[in-house]
Amino acid sequence: MVLFPIFLGIKLCVVKTGKMVYSNKKENKEEQTMSVINITKENFEEEVLRSEKPVLLDFYADWCGPCRMVAPVVHEIAEENDQIKVGKINVDEQMDLAMRFQVTSIPLLVVMQDGEVVNQALGARPKEAILKMIP
Repeated sequence: MVLFPIFLGIKLCVVKTGKMVYSNKKENKEEQTMSVINITKENFEEEVLRSEKPVLLDFYADWCGPCRMVAPVVHEIAEENDQIKVGKINVDEQMDLAMRFQVTSIPLLVVMQDGEVVNQALGARPKEAILKMIP
């Protein structure tokens, strides 16, 4: 089964669970700041579901060009806003979480509050659009 994205003027990558659709041989590992949390299935409940603050989740992959475009914006939001928690979920490493959220394309930004999804957006977005997602 091959998945094809519908382009609505946004940039995105298509994910097929367990396999890369596009591969960049350069492993572009980002340096995480203290403000952005690496979310895994082991810390998801504590960091996201039990969070007292709204949580912005960035579903990404190292090989995804649009994900690399949105990453600095997500880091900037985390640095500037102590009213929210910001987490990144690598869909290649955290397939259980990607499946739980039915991620088929990335980047996918999800806002959660009180353990519930309150907003989500697919594709790279400008900072102002991401901030408008957060309650």
